[in-house]
Amino acid sequence: MRVLLDTHVVLWTLYRKEALGQAAIDVLALPQTRRVVSVASLWEIAIKRRLGRLDAPDDLPAYLSANRHEILPVAADHAWSVGRLPPIHGDPFDRLLVAQAQIEDVPLITHDRLLERYDIRVIRA
Repeated sequence: MRVLLDTHVVLWTLYRKEALGQAAIDVLALPQTRRVVSVASLWEIAIKRRLGRLDAPDDLPAYLSANRHEILPVAADHAWSVGRLPPIHGDPFDRLLVAQAQIEDVPLITHDRLLERYDIRVIRA
């Protein structure tokens, strides 16, 4: 099973495993689970890291690749699909993750309840 990790979930798996809910812990613990991290999340982390709003390793992309994470590029159809989403959530990074979850047909692991209102499968973090 492939699962897309919301940006905060990527960071929680590194620094705050105790913040994860049981459903997320159970899915992430399965050996067959393929953890997917969007390039959009890496972009968001890089921006917030540069602004001093969060900590992340200098080698985060390499770390993720080396630790069973699949990096999902942002394809043209992902970006274009954002324009068809209802205006439930205003954050452009989250909206892109929703579009990716829809197109890739993968559940999104998130703690953001607003994202549950989109037509995607959500696993609560």
